[in-house]
Amino acid sequence: MATDPSEYDEAIPIVAAHLAKIERAVSRTRSSHAGQAYALVRPALAQALRDEDAQRVVPQVVDEFARRISEDPDNLPF
Repeated sequence: MATDPSEYDEAIPIVAAHLAKIERAVSRTRSSHAGQAYALVRPALAQALRDEDAQRVVPQVVDEFARRISEDPDNLPF
């Protein structure tokens, strides 16, 4: 099944905006919870994602971000 390349061009700004929301939520959580226990970081990150209206993130990705914020906050992609 072929996809029209113009569909990608239309989707890029939507995807970029969603990723920016995720980045803001992760950055905010890292600022407030860096190095804290995972049990505290995970719900704080979930709330930050909801606050940004970016809650549609694969749970495993949220788990990994929370783990990194908890264990190694300087080792994040942004």
